[in-house]
Amino acid sequence: MYRLLIVDDEEIITEALYEVLSQSMREELDICKAFSAKEALRWLARTRVDIVLTDIRMPGMSGIELMEEIKTYWPRCRIIFLTGYSEFEYAYQAIQKANIKYLLKTEGYAKVIETVQEVMSEINYDHHINNILKQSEEQKASLMQVAQEDYFRRCLLDQTLLDDADNMQSMAKDFSRMNIALDATKPTAIVLAHLSYSSDAAYSEISETIASVKHIWNSFMSEQIHSVALVDRYGDLLWFLQTSPAAEEKFSQHMIRYVEGTLELIQQACYDSLGIVISFTMSSERCAWTHVSQQYDRLRQLQKMKVGEGIPLIQIDYPGGATSTTCQEGFRIMPKVEIMGAHLEAGRVHEFMQSFAELEDYILCKNDNVHRSVEAYYAVALLLLSYINRNQLHEQVGEVGKLMRLDEHSSIKDSFQYMRILAERIFAHKLIDERDRASLIIDKICKYIQEHLSEDLSLVRLAELHYFNPSYLSRFFKQERGVKLSEYIEDCRLKKAKELLSNADLKVRDVALLVGYEAAHSFTRFFKKSTGMTPQEYRDSIIEV
Repeated sequence: MYRLLIVDDEEIITEALYEVLSQSMREELDICKAFSAKEALRWLARTRVDIVLTDIRMPGMSGIELMEEIKTYWPRCRIIFLTGYSEFEYAYQAIQKANIKYLLKTEGYAKVIETVQEVMSEINYDHHINNILKQSEEQKASLMQVAQEDYFRRCLLDQTLLDDADNMQSMAKDFSRMNIALDATKPTAIVLAHLSYSSDAAYSEISETIASVKHIWNSFMSEQIHSVALVDRYGDLLWFLQTSPAAEEKFSQHMIRYVEGTLELIQQACYDSLGIVISFTMSSERCAWTHVSQQYDRLRQLQKMKVGEGIPLIQIDYPGGATSTTCQEGFRIMPKVEIMGAHLEAGRVHEFMQSFAELEDYILCKNDNVHRSVEAYYAVALLLLSYINRNQLHEQVGEVGKLMRLDEHSSIKDSFQYMRILAERIFAHKLIDERDRASLIIDKICKYIQEHLSEDLSLVRLAELHYFNPSYLSRFFKQERGVKLSEYIEDCRLKKAKELLSNADLKVRDVALLVGYEAAHSFTRFFKKSTGMTPQEYRDSIIEV
C-alpha cells in the first residue's frame, strides 16, 4: 500500500480531495492530509510518503520549496502540483524535473484520480517483478562479497578484533583492500532480517532467496545509503549501514527514519516477487564499530520477542534492552543443541525437529559411548526445561519431572521420545499463544479507537502507537475483524455521533469535533452518506419520536 499526502492551505480543497480519493482509491492508498507546508514536513519526518499532491503556491513555503525538502527526506517520492493558469510559468521549473507532474485546478476530480493512478502505475513499474529479478540475475554475488561476509562474521564472533585503536586502523586498511563501501572511523547502523521460508525449502532455494532479498534491498536503498550484507550463523540477514559521503547533513540526521520507512517497501517487494515474509529488527541509533558485536546481540534478543513467525514486523531497538548470552560450544553435540535453541526461540518447528532427529539418530545409531549419550540427553533436556521455566509452560506441556531424571526412562530411546513429545507440546502452545496475542493486539487497537475518536486516527498514527508496519496493520486488521480498519473507524464515529446528537445542548459542530471532524461540512457529508439524513434531520427525528 502506497502513502499519499495532500497539502493545501485551503481547508475546503484539502478535505474535498481527501474525500474523493478516499472513496475511489481506499484499497490502494493510505491517504494523509496537511494544511500547510510546515505540517507536511512533520509528516515527512514521521513516516514514508510515496506521493505528494500539493498546491504550488502556499503562504510561508511554496510548493517548489516544499519539493526540495521532500527530495531530502524521501528521494523516491513522486510529486503532483496543483496550479492555476496564471501560475504556469512558475510551475515550468518544477515540471522539468524527474518524478514531477502538474494539474490545473480547473481540470476536475476525475483528472486528479487519473493522474494519481498514472503515478501509481509508474511506481509499480519501477517495482515490477521482472525488473527486480533481472537485477537479481545480473548482480550475482562475487568472490569479494563472500570475503566481505566472512570478514564481518569474524568480527561479530571475536569482538577483541575491534577493541583498540591499532585494530581499528587495521580495519580501515581491510575495508580499503576489500572494497567495503563503509568508513571504519564512523559509526554504523545495523539491521537484522529474519526470513520465513516454507518448511520444505531446499538449501539451494534458501540461497537463491537470500541473494534475491539482497538485490531487492539494493534496489530500494538510494545512493545516499551505503550498506554491506551478510548471513549470520543462524541463517538471518544482517546489514551494516552508513550515509554516503555525498549525503547532506540533514539526510544524515534523518537516516534512521528513512531506513525504517524504506523497510516497508522492501517487505512488500519481497512478498510480491518472492512470496517471502520478512521481519526487520534495527538499531535506533548508530554505534561505534567497537560495539557492533554487543549491538548485534541486542538485536537478536529483541527479534525473539516478535508476535510470531510469519508476521512482517519492523522492530526498533531502543536503549535499555537485555543482552544475549552464548552457549559454551562442544565438539559435536553442543553446537547442534545451540542451533536447536535458536530454532526453538524463533518458533521454527520443522528445523528444530530436523535437528532433533539428526541428534537422536547419532545417539541411537552411530554412537556407542554411554557418556556421550548421557551428555546429549541432558543438553537437550536442559534446553527444554529452561524454555518451559522462562515461559511458565508447566501446565501447558504436562509433567516435566522426568526431564532431569534419565534413570526413570526404560531406555535412551524412550528418553528421546519423551523429549520429542514435550517439544511438540511447546510448539503447539507457542502457535496458539501467538494467535491469542494477535487477537489481543487488535482488541487493544479497537479500544484505543473508541476512546480517541476526536484525535488523529490515521493508519500511520495507529501503527506508530502499536509498533506495526502500517501496510501490514491494514491487512492484519481486516483479517482479524472481517472489515477494513477505515470502515471500523467510520462505524465507531457514526455510532458515537448518533449518541451525541441525542444531547440537544451540543451543537452539530461540537459533535463533529468530538468524533474527529474538524470541518462541520465534512461531518455532514459523512453522516448523510451513512444514514441518508443530515445530523440536524437525525436529531429532529429523535426529538419527534
